[in-house]
Amino acid sequence: MKVLLIGSGGREHALAQALVRDPQLEELHVAPGNPGIAQIATLHALDIENNQEVVALAQRLTVDLVVIGPEKPLVNGVADALRAVGIATFGPSAIAATLEGSKDFAKQVMRDAGVPTARSFTCTTKAEMEKALDTFGAPYVVKHDGLAAGKGVVVTSDRQVALDHAYLSPRVVIEEFLDGPEVSLFGISDGSTILAMQPAQDFKRAYDGDLGPNTGGMGAYSPLPWAPTDIVEMTLTQVLKPTIAEMQARDTPFIGLLYAGLVLTSKGLRVIEFNARFGDPETQVLLPRLQTPLATLLYQAATGGLAGHPPLEWSTDSAVTVVLASDGYPVSPRLGDPITGVDSVVGADIYQAGTTLKDQVLHSSGGRVLSVTGVAADLTAARLKAYEGISQISLRGSHYRRDIALAASAPTEVGEN
Repeated sequence: MKVLLIGSGGREHALAQALVRDPQLEELHVAPGNPGIAQIATLHALDIENNQEVVALAQRLTVDLVVIGPEKPLVNGVADALRAVGIATFGPSAIAATLEGSKDFAKQVMRDAGVPTARSFTCTTKAEMEKALDTFGAPYVVKHDGLAAGKGVVVTSDRQVALDHAYLSPRVVIEEFLDGPEVSLFGISDGSTILAMQPAQDFKRAYDGDLGPNTGGMGAYSPLPWAPTDIVEMTLTQVLKPTIAEMQARDTPFIGLLYAGLVLTSKGLRVIEFNARFGDPETQVLLPRLQTPLATLLYQAATGGLAGHPPLEWSTDSAVTVVLASDGYPVSPRLGDPITGVDSVVGADIYQAGTTLKDQVLHSSGGRVLSVTGVAADLTAARLKAYEGISQISLRGSHYRRDIALAASAPTEVGEN
């Protein structure tokens, strides 16, 4: 099987690593990729927001499958363009990707599907925003309606901060605050059948103790020893299957990865968001544990072949990933500094994201530079591997959280950067 993977981040690096483990894979092409992915795949320069360029590359390479990593090409309709010329594609149509592209649309689908979620108001005027905030009270939850690269949500007890954030967008969703632990749970769908993956937990805040601004994710771990034993079946029954059925009933089937962001409240499971692609950094802890061959699985999803598919197979190991972020991230990341020590890391996997090569030296090119994943028999050992690995890497002014998976594992001394 020949596969073309679109994207260049840590999610795509983890996907590439998992794809090459599938014995059915013959060739892996990635566009545009990054220096880490270049070690295991053939890279191609590409404007991933230009649908015609993506289609032309897939046709030139005569690939059997295209896997779309990032959300923006999906919302732009690249999956529609690929399917229009007969290329099997793992990724939802533009309309189906609106589950991520519009918080308001996702709320509508959840309402019609009977999926449990927070009460909310969609607001387009300052008066509506103020009324919604006062209806729910603090803590205030304000979400920009469109794509915002993980930075469109503010949760605050300061009403003015909430209003200021709301005013930045012409349309916002303001909802009640849901109290409880958060869980990420993915499903792989062929448009009518969906297979649930294992749960993971990510850490959105920039600094230890869940302090600082929201980010695209500073780390994650899986499995979750504290989660209900029926969390997968509960999410499949209450969230994933009803959502896929509703999208199919609308004649806009969802083919691809449906990411459900959940809160386990005292009143039961609630959905706080949907994404339309593999989540980052959860992908870096889920795929190393997945034993089902990934390329074959994604091809079956892209071609309507998941009916009767057995449950996914998983390693009993635990995985912990820690993200190394540039100085100033997420507000104003510093870019272009050399990264050293990557080759010194042993016993952990490195997934590059915001990196580039200059004169054969690795440099930072994004806010989240790379992540280091430890895999071991338990969370404590996996966590130790991840932190020992990241402590070997140096980048001027960089920072990383030192409490990823700490509460879920035994106390462990972690390395200093």
